[in-house]
Amino acid sequence: MTAEPPYTVRLADGVYAYVQPDGGWCLNNAGFVSDGGRTLLVDTAATVRRALALRDAVAAAGVPMPRTVVNTHHHGDHTYGNGVFAPEALVLGHDSARTEQLAAGHQLELIWPGTDFGAVEITPPDLTYSDRMTLHLGETEVRVIHPGVAHTTGDSIVWLPRQGVVFTGDLVFAGGTPFLAMGSLAGSLRALGMLRSLGAETVVPGHGPLTDPSAYEATERYLRFVEELAREGRARGLTPLEAAREADLGEFAAWREGERLVANLHRAYAELAGEPEGAPLDILAVLTDMTVMNGGTPILCHA
Repeated sequence: MTAEPPYTVRLADGVYAYVQPDGGWCLNNAGFVSDGGRTLLVDTAATVRRALALRDAVAAAGVPMPRTVVNTHHHGDHTYGNGVFAPEALVLGHDSARTEQLAAGHQLELIWPGTDFGAVEITPPDLTYSDRMTLHLGETEVRVIHPGVAHTTGDSIVWLPRQGVVFTGDLVFAGGTPFLAMGSLAGSLRALGMLRSLGAETVVPGHGPLTDPSAYEATERYLRFVEELAREGRARGLTPLEAAREADLGEFAAWREGERLVANLHRAYAELAGEPEGAPLDILAVLTDMTVMNGGTPILCHA
């Protein structure tokens, strides 16, 4: 199935979201902010071809090419296109996002060898921060905030207080299943509290259509569902896969990538066992279990 083409939405003066439907595996969202003289880009894309299309969208908006790229986390669907914008653009990310991106390298190409990623040049952040950072583009204040370990160990929220717009990265998947394998269940719940405190009106999720703060409530309901499922399953001596296969997804059955439930249970089980938030899981075992949950068919990168 061919994905629908990406599209750009003007959210406020000089603020744009770049949406890649339908938001499934490797189809992330990005965005850009410009004062007409300088432009900041939030995330890139999974393939060189898609990153070049993003660059064309920036040009079509009539703003300069980015001088800064903020990565919301290290995953390749948000960072593989960094090299299309560097070295003209400086890449900014959390301390751990740089560490994790260097450690992951060409991981997506190993997971999905049949996908044409192009000649990806791994380009980690040049500038890193630990807690928060503020950038100014003319009158636009761009706050980059680390919520703690959540989707990954190195997430960044990009918050524009004057415009009421927040780019959540993969703390929110609109219409899609959260993915906690490289982060934390408890930390993701805390991150939702931080997002709520910002008071944003417009929410640009990491994947899926543009939304509003109601997405936080839906995400929290899912995380609480995983939390309870893990507690019950572990008490009964079930493996994460057994617990996932027994589960009734209820309202979440319509969300994309339902197979992520077993990955999330692996993370929840680890935290119940006292493992530190963000401690590495056996990713091969997680991918294998997701394949089983996907009816024996390996998960597909849609980029």
